[in-house]
Amino acid sequence: MGVAVVGFVLTLVVSAAVAPPISNAPSSDLSGRTVVGVQSTSTDGKVVMLDSDGKEVWQYGHANGYHDVSWLPNGTVLASFIDDGYRRCGPYESPCARTGVRVIDPNPSPHVVYQWTFPVRSGLNSEVHDAELLPSGELLVADMDKERVFTVAPNGTVTWQWNASERYDPPSDPTRTDWLHINDVDRIGPGRYLVSVRNANELVVLQRGKGVVNVINENGDWRLLNKQHNPQYLSKNAVLVADSENDRVVELHRRNGTWGVAWQVHGAGGLGFDWPRDADRLPNGHTLITDSRNNRVVELNRSGKLVWSARINSLPYEADRYPGEYPAGPPVNSSADIGPSATKLPVFGYLLDSARHVVSLPYWVAGWHVAVGGVALVTFLVGLWLFVRGSKKSVA
Repeated sequence: MGVAVVGFVLTLVVSAAVAPPISNAPSSDLSGRTVVGVQSTSTDGKVVMLDSDGKEVWQYGHANGYHDVSWLPNGTVLASFIDDGYRRCGPYESPCARTGVRVIDPNPSPHVVYQWTFPVRSGLNSEVHDAELLPSGELLVADMDKERVFTVAPNGTVTWQWNASERYDPPSDPTRTDWLHINDVDRIGPGRYLVSVRNANELVVLQRGKGVVNVINENGDWRLLNKQHNPQYLSKNAVLVADSENDRVVELHRRNGTWGVAWQVHGAGGLGFDWPRDADRLPNGHTLITDSRNNRVVELNRSGKLVWSARINSLPYEADRYPGEYPAGPPVNSSADIGPSATKLPVFGYLLDSARHVVSLPYWVAGWHVAVGGVALVTFLVGLWLFVRGSKKSVA
């Protein structure tokens, strides 16, 4: 009975001792500033700015969670967020959650200089995961509540929108279910936007006035993309994607009209990725990756070698290196399959992933720890039952 428990504790101690470090290596860009949006596993979301050594310079919270973050030309940070406890709820019951964007000025200390929000039915899977300031001054927004992409003028007027129901068969009320989970939109040309439709495993290109003009992974093949996040447009024939549920980052190229994997990386620094949700190709050709469930941000060079990493607690969502993700660095010019893959036990891996949404666990905890812990618990309970039963017989 005690041996099983001791054995389980020893596996945890040994795993922690031999786990590769999360934070190490100096940045290749000593002037680089990296801002990170932290979703959080509770209600303490934050925006964090790191220096070139991966050390925190400042942070700003005051929200349940943050998602997309991006540097603006004047040094402020545009951040999408969600928070609850609001009384102005429109068609929804009060109190409610509101989601939208904040512009955070880090000087002289972090504070909000602009905020725009709208009410949503639920504080979960209804957040604005991504927003972008357009050259026109409009805000480009990916709306998961009503599953649409729209632009809004500085005065709050919606100037254009595309409803996903124009392409996909909608439920009776998209605000009551996590239907498509549209989680990203990027401007890739005048009136032209790249959109991540997560639950369909698709990327679509929208053209204002025309609608959908191109689709990547049109049949939703999970082997190519599986619940992806934050695609980055590299060229008309190349896109970089955090292929989240496949625990990898991929660069897809279009050849002879067909999209396929040209480059993929499964891990960094001896540790397999676990639900990466952002990947940016930097101007120098390196790739900046947010490895969410491992609670870290990493930078890889062209060959996939780790050159910089930083630990970020509580489920980081996206990272942006100053001065921003566009213009993007070049596509790869040779195929590669890089890095260690994370090994997941089918049932126990799912249980662990679910637990990470609720609590922050050490990055080195794996599905097999859950399996060993389960066996240890069952062994302990059986041993305890036999002990109690034997004690009762002795008394009798």
